[in-house]
Amino acid sequence: MGVVLFLVVLGTVVATGARRWRIPAPSLLVLAGVAVASIPGVPALHIAPQTIALVVLPPLLYASAEELSLRDLKTVWRPVTVLVFGLVLASAAMVGALAVALTPLHASMAFVLGAILASTDPVAVTALGRRLALPSRMQTLVQAESLFNDASSLVLFRVAVTVAVTSGAFSPLGAGGEFLRLAGGGLLVGTALGGVVIVIRRRTADPVLETVIALVTPYAAYVVAEQSHTSGVTAVVVAGVVLGRSGQRLSDARIRLQLHAVYGVVVFLLETVVFAVIGLELPALVRDLSPGTGWWPLQAITIAAALLALRVLWMLPVSSSLTPADARHSWPVAAVLTWAGTRGVMPLAAALSIPLVTDSGQALPGRPLVLVLTTAVVVLTLIAQGLTLAPLVSRSGIALEPEHTAREEAEARARLARTALAHLDAQSGSEITDELVLDRVRRALDARLQQADEAAHAPGGAGEAGTHLAAYTALRREVLAIQSTELRRLYDEHEISDTTRREIQHDLDQQEIALTDDAR
Repeated sequence: MGVVLFLVVLGTVVATGARRWRIPAPSLLVLAGVAVASIPGVPALHIAPQTIALVVLPPLLYASAEELSLRDLKTVWRPVTVLVFGLVLASAAMVGALAVALTPLHASMAFVLGAILASTDPVAVTALGRRLALPSRMQTLVQAESLFNDASSLVLFRVAVTVAVTSGAFSPLGAGGEFLRLAGGGLLVGTALGGVVIVIRRRTADPVLETVIALVTPYAAYVVAEQSHTSGVTAVVVAGVVLGRSGQRLSDARIRLQLHAVYGVVVFLLETVVFAVIGLELPALVRDLSPGTGWWPLQAITIAAALLALRVLWMLPVSSSLTPADARHSWPVAAVLTWAGTRGVMPLAAALSIPLVTDSGQALPGRPLVLVLTTAVVVLTLIAQGLTLAPLVSRSGIALEPEHTAREEAEARARLARTALAHLDAQSGSEITDELVLDRVRRALDARLQQADEAAHAPGGAGEAGTHLAAYTALRREVLAIQSTELRRLYDEHEISDTTRREIQHDLDQQEIALTDDAR
């Protein structure tokens, strides 16, 4: 318990500094972890793989999946499929061959290392890319690749571990069946559980119960899938995508704001702890290495560099498909897509889950070196790529300018205000709507249209407020509902980005909560 408290305090302090210095928090947390673990007398930290896999991963994966834009995913599913299968297989084969050539690892354990490092990590990718102003298709591509490539890499990992532990032979047909069982089963479990949760949440209006359901859902998806001998990671991701798409229609403004706040705290705490753990693990693992493995730093650097080089070759045709009108931008796009693909929590959890002994009861040879190389490559990518990703995006010329984002949001807000004003004009003269109430709501919308956010309510006497408050509140709610519908239409018709939609919907939710508070 003391270790967990220390990690939370360390992570909070470092993350606060990272925000002030505008440095990616994961990179700084890893550096802090390595620095603390290198202090003489600091006890070694050993985290059980079940702790990371069961406690940490589900909510982080679920939060990343909920942020994924399903609309944009439909436009990039072809390159995502190529990366999920082709790049994962190529990366595993290349790392395995390099490990055989450069390290004392046996071929079977070298293949285990390749399977572990074959895929990018959704937790690290989301954490590093959260503040980058990438175009929506690029952001969705990187995020979707990291979310969906775990099934293919997990199959490779399980096959590789089976070969290493039992000295069995590799069967392509068996590997294909294993993939269908893991990925297909995880897809079914995630979809089914997401459907069940949707039914439950439609019948629930209690904010506390809604919050509990949201926190339990990723753990339930993971446990049910693993108990069914399918992919828990895939189940969590699919459940997150399903519920992320339906979340707007399942809850009201107050519940959405509460869930946003609670999950923000949970994600912050888990990310700070897990990235600090990665840094803390490396020095302890190095001390456990056997003699004759002193070249591990050079080996880790070589493997990390080879992974980047291979990723560039795969990203060049992908970038061309994203920028078909101007091939000159393919190199900057390929560079950003390559640099955004980091390793992180998932490889560490997989490496820690490698069995200690073979079926014959002997210690599994090469396991300590695989752990060190995995952690070293993760640390290298989080530090080298994490600290330089934002400058690379800035210099590439493909980042969305702040003015572009602000202009898109301002134009969307203006269109919502005009839609609401048109609805009020249609209500004018109606016997069921008081003209004084209409005028008050219209003035508030006019003020927002002129970007005077403070003038939400026109000045009026206390008697008028008491007489018309209920009617005013009801009409404002009606207007907010119309604006939410218009916002969804703008998003569905690709007129605004997912980031803009989320930002404006958050503002509409806050306005609705303010109405509720005023009515009290």
